[in-house]
Amino acid sequence: MKGLSGAKLLVVHPSSNKSPGGGAGSPGAVLGARRRVCAAVFLACFACVSLATTLLSAARDPGAASGGASSRAFAVSSAAGGSGGGAAAAGDGLPGYVFDALVQYSSAGGNSTASMPGADVRAIAAVLKRRAPCNLLVFGLGGETPLWRALNHGGRTVFLDENQYYVSHLEGRHPGLEAYDVAYTTTVREFPDLLDAARAASAAECRPVQNLLFSDCRLAINDLPNQLYDVSWDVILVDGPRGYTASSPGRMSAIFTAGVLARTRAGEGVTTDVLVHDYEREVERACSREFLCEENRIAETSTRSLAHFVVRGGSAVRRDAFCSGGGAAAH
Repeated sequence: MKGLSGAKLLVVHPSSNKSPGGGAGSPGAVLGARRRVCAAVFLACFACVSLATTLLSAARDPGAASGGASSRAFAVSSAAGGSGGGAAAAGDGLPGYVFDALVQYSSAGGNSTASMPGADVRAIAAVLKRRAPCNLLVFGLGGETPLWRALNHGGRTVFLDENQYYVSHLEGRHPGLEAYDVAYTTTVREFPDLLDAARAASAAECRPVQNLLFSDCRLAINDLPNQLYDVSWDVILVDGPRGYTASSPGRMSAIFTAGVLARTRAGEGVTTDVLVHDYEREVERACSREFLCEENRIAETSTRSLAHFVVRGGSAVRRDAFCSGGGAAAH
């Protein structure tokens, strides 16, 4: 038996009631189960937060949630403009109660952001309510810029302004705003000579129906993005450029261009609503009577400082004179 007194080997067998990987009650199994539960809860919470964020963003900015649809709508609007149609098919306008609430707030006497009398705001809004969603062209940026854009929800609204820095400023404050700067070459002090020259050339370079891109008329605005000349504008608002001093650009070119754009529209029976603000001033009143014509003025929807004209386009439009009397008629 002494031969067995050397090194001894101890063999330990696992318990017969436990699996080699540890049972359900082992610390490793419990830890793994907890990790899986935590991961599932985290994924569920992440999905809920993502869904809530998406829904909240859509509620706050419906235009951002339908960016692709808006782009397609503008494409339809531009295509319709080339064929004489409006933008009515581009999208749905604002609900009536929302439209009226915006107008009521904006035209209230205590609204310090407004730069236009409440009566004028309501008159312009009445035209937009009838035509929107539509193709709206606005000369001039100001306190009402967000309002015009909102009232034409579903349509296309383009702003033109003389100040490129102000254009950039408002584009930053209002993402998605479509605005372009215009380099005017006229001044208010030139108004009498410019008007006389336009009258003399009303059957030539300053004719009422023409392609403004290639116009040689001094009053024509021909440096806008080319695609804007192909749009069939339903409503044109002239509230710019500046015209308070002799050195200001004046609104002669804006009113002349509005008259030509309205008359050059294709399609039979098409009309453009042209609204001129600050109508009580000499330049605005004289140019409106010359290029938009008193025979087209709608007295019921005009005010002392705002004139509303409905100008016809199509093939039946006279091409040698703006007004039926051959010039500015006073009624």
